[in-house]
Amino acid sequence: MKTKALLAIALCATIPAIACAKKPKNAPQVQEQQQVAEPEEDPVITEDCVVNVSLFNESVKNKQFADAYEPWWEVYNNCPNANKAIYTQGAKILEWKYNNAATEEEKEQIRQLAVAIHDKRIRYFGNDPKYPTAYILGQKALDFCQYYPDKIADAYPWAKESVQGMGRESQIKVLVQFVKISYAIYKSNPEAYGEQFIADYSLASEYLAAAAANPANKNAAVAGQQKDYIDGLFAQSGAADCAKLDELYAKTVKENEQNLEVLGKIIMLYKRVNCTESDVYFAAAEASHKLKPTEESAAGCARMCMKKEDWTGAIDYFKQAINLIEDEDDPDREDYLFNIANINMDKLKRYAEARNYARQSLEVNPNQGRCYLLIGMCYAASQPYSASDMPAAKAAILNKTVFWVAVDQFAKAKRVDPSCAATADKFIASYSRYFPTKEEMFDLPNEFGGTTFIVGGWINESTICRPAK
Repeated sequence: MKTKALLAIALCATIPAIACAKKPKNAPQVQEQQQVAEPEEDPVITEDCVVNVSLFNESVKNKQFADAYEPWWEVYNNCPNANKAIYTQGAKILEWKYNNAATEEEKEQIRQLAVAIHDKRIRYFGNDPKYPTAYILGQKALDFCQYYPDKIADAYPWAKESVQGMGRESQIKVLVQFVKISYAIYKSNPEAYGEQFIADYSLASEYLAAAAANPANKNAAVAGQQKDYIDGLFAQSGAADCAKLDELYAKTVKENEQNLEVLGKIIMLYKRVNCTESDVYFAAAEASHKLKPTEESAAGCARMCMKKEDWTGAIDYFKQAINLIEDEDDPDREDYLFNIANINMDKLKRYAEARNYARQSLEVNPNQGRCYLLIGMCYAASQPYSASDMPAAKAAILNKTVFWVAVDQFAKAKRVDPSCAATADKFIASYSRYFPTKEEMFDLPNEFGGTTFIVGGWINESTICRPAK
């Protein structure tokens, strides 16, 4: 019997597969598929089984899926324990069959079969040391998500068991799909599944990070890319607050204080989820900046200084961040300049400096209402006229003219940026009350000769004279 089987296999290596195929008497069409009931004992591997395994294997290698289907179907039903190729190659055959199915009914039958073959593989090859049950469940989850993209939540138990069983040996694509499935469940009910999603992400993130850091892993680069992908998914999910992120990453930062790549990714993740006030974020930024100053590390250190109320230190780091920007179109430039302006205005009361940096920010993006609001606030807080240079009463009236130029800036703010309109209108209404009165303007005809007036001192802005209402 063995001699005859070996002879048949040898012949199949030299004769076209279709000529050697031991076809079943009535090869089933897709719409007629009925799987044979499984025997209690393992089926006997006959000569026909061996030949048909060779036939469909060779056909799949040559991408002759039409020729592969019939011998594969025969083996799958009559000797499913003959070879693992029944399942690995069977998945390819079924994918081809699905893509060429004529009706939705045929597609559904193939979808069901494509998922079911994994259960049969577990029965006969679940104890395989290299590809055990946990591995097969991962493949089942992947195939289910491929064929049923609208029902991926149903694949969660298989994906979870696979990841827990395979651990750091999990396939990269299974880890990613596991997070995507968990994310889909979380989005369906954030309150109920928030903690589950965080735990699932954390587990997959740990395994992908380990794979990316392993120089012996030929897929390390892919693991790193997919780690970035699930980090982005996690960041946009809104599932974790900053405290939860700190729990996940505090130890990682401490263990990677000399690892620029890891620190950089953590800094970016914290920035994406708007957790830039976190001590863990500050620690990562500071460690990264010591190793190699970058825009992101400098900005992180600036925010750390702001939290500590070290305003001059914050300004210095923001300036470093600006100088380290590599992309001239980087939108962060306008933010850094605005932050410097805001610190100068609000904390250091250096109004001329504040205006200078606000104007630089406007050069990057002229549609920033916030910059005009800030300049207006600087004007409103100033008193450019001094009683040491003129009578105190006259200086007091002249100092009211700053409210004209302040209101001018508030009006600009809402013109360029409608989102600032409510705040601008509030400021306009408030500060307009402090305009000089008609009587005060009448008492100073030389200074107000006409409809225009230049507010003096560091402000040096031209405006229109108008009395308080």
